Amino acid sequence: MSIQTRPQDLTRTMPRLPDGFVWGAATAAYQIEGAATADGRTPSIWDTYSHTPGRVAGGDTGDVAVDHYNRFREDVALMKELGLQTYRFSISWPRITPHVTAESLGPVNEAGIDFYSRLVDELLAAGITPAATLYHWDLPQALEDAGGWPARATAERFAEYAGVVAARLGDRLGTFITLNEPWCSAYLGYGSGVHAPGRTDHADVLAAVHHLNLGHGLAAAAIRAERPDAVVGLTLNLAWVRPASGDAADLAAAERIDGLQNRVFLDPVLRGSYPQDVLAATSAVSDWSFVHDGDLELIHQPLDVLGVNYYSPTLVRAYTGEGEREEADGHGNGAVSPWPGCEDIEFPQQAGPYTDMGWSIDARGLTELLVRMHREHPGLELLVTENGAAFPDVVGADGSVEDPDRTAYLRDHIQAVADAVAAGAPVRGYFLWSLLDNFEWAYGYAKRFGIVHVDYDTQVRTPKASARWYADLIAAHTP
Repeated sequence: MSIQTRPQDLTRTMPRLPDGFVWGAATAAYQIEGAATADGRTPSIWDTYSHTPGRVAGGDTGDVAVDHYNRFREDVALMKELGLQTYRFSISWPRITPHVTAESLGPVNEAGIDFYSRLVDELLAAGITPAATLYHWDLPQALEDAGGWPARATAERFAEYAGVVAARLGDRLGTFITLNEPWCSAYLGYGSGVHAPGRTDHADVLAAVHHLNLGHGLAAAAIRAERPDAVVGLTLNLAWVRPASGDAADLAAAERIDGLQNRVFLDPVLRGSYPQDVLAATSAVSDWSFVHDGDLELIHQPLDVLGVNYYSPTLVRAYTGEGEREEADGHGNGAVSPWPGCEDIEFPQQAGPYTDMGWSIDARGLTELLVRMHREHPGLELLVTENGAAFPDVVGADGSVEDPDRTAYLRDHIQAVADAVAAGAPVRGYFLWSLLDNFEWAYGYAKRFGIVHVDYDTQVRTPKASARWYADLIAAHTP
């Protein structure tokens, strides 16, 4: 289906998912909450990064964002109006233990806990099941100052924080997701520097990978210690990696990138080991001595559900050394490549159409990834925890926002989920990204992913045409 297809055409070919499939939307704390210094919250790495000149487009910060901290009831009412059955939000770690150090978690901030308790209660009253992500990139700045994710203490404090949230909110949460996209935290935060904290050291990338994996395993155990019946998941931005040709060099390049993006997280969590080819390919960067005896057993905790985030395919080929190396991997223009040990691999520009992020649109990748997970890890429950698109929305004279490109993107990707389910993949739900326009990390407020338009000057929310389409889709699946 063409990306230019109008929404009214799409409604006649709505994807169909099985009974019991759950429909939701997702957000992240730093992107929407604002209230950066309210009620005891201390700075995260994104506060520091966004306030550093030149880091974020337009000098934007998340200080106010879309003021969800003060407007959460209005936002939950919008979710109810759309018919959302579940809502995935993230918890701001600096709100919960604002005085954490490398040595100690510090006291629990009751005001921070209370905010999320009120949010959860509001969701439940609206008939919406809450799903909480414990880490969506807003590491307390104090922990970064002590070494950040390349340091083992960060994983240990993360597990303690997870235990606090489980003890205080776990009686009302449907799902705990430990980490969101640890690839971005490690590779963009410590490799290319285009995400907070903005460091550029490939050895730190690999140490961060391991301690993020360790943090997941320790947190999963801590959650279950408090709530033995908890549903515990992990969200990965898995890549559908395609070689530019069938040549052996391009196939090998694709396998190496698959290892660095996908298997370096999947294998320790689901198999209890690191891929040997990844260790070999990065041996010139790190000896991996930060992996201690027993770590892989700690990481290899039972996983109730795997969250899959997907936006765009990844195309790679071997770099011959001739001409300028192409780096169109969709992850910003850092001075340093995020990929350790990959100087001989390039990422050519892909064919359009594109989203406003410059990302190539190809829904087939979502089907391929979900079916691959089913094939390689049979019996593992799956959720699509993020999927969506930014487009340059235009507000009409009557205040409405018609966004046929976004609607078409959503329709094609939800159909891709339906295709994966038809092929046997146990996909249990879909979380659209995102409910609201918001702070889009290093792009500031220049990119809009929401199905609800936000006027950043007035904070007025206006559902777009895509929101109406999504509401109709949910209604068509609701008995």
